[in-house]
Amino acid sequence: MNEPSFAHFRRRLCALVAASGLAVTAHAQVASPDVLRAQQAVQQAQDADADHYAPDLIDSARQALVRAQAGTLSRSRGQRREADELARQAAADADLARVRSDRAQAEAAVQQRRDEIADLRRSLGLEATP
Repeated sequence: MNEPSFAHFRRRLCALVAASGLAVTAHAQVASPDVLRAQQAVQQAQDADADHYAPDLIDSARQALVRAQAGTLSRSRGQRREADELARQAAADADLARVRSDRAQAEAAVQQRRDEIADLRRSLGLEATP
């Protein structure tokens, strides 16, 4: 019969090397949980219009997130730890920006309702209450 060819080993070896390379690349591209959390927090702050109500905080969060994302690609364990710390800081800044934005929007809505009530009282000829 036919004896096994070394070509089969070569193809399998190439496939194994390619699969290993893909696995290493995929592992390097997986963000840490802290970075993922920071990305979500920044997105939520943007959705809450933090660019308008808390621009300094959201800018700080974005900058920290970019540095954290860059640090996660490092081979240095210390830089990856620093990236996680930056990601936690970015998440905290983004959360604070979102909360401040939500608060400012709520206060604006309350003030608008107060103004509407005052206008209605004037149109009805009622005295304004203190």
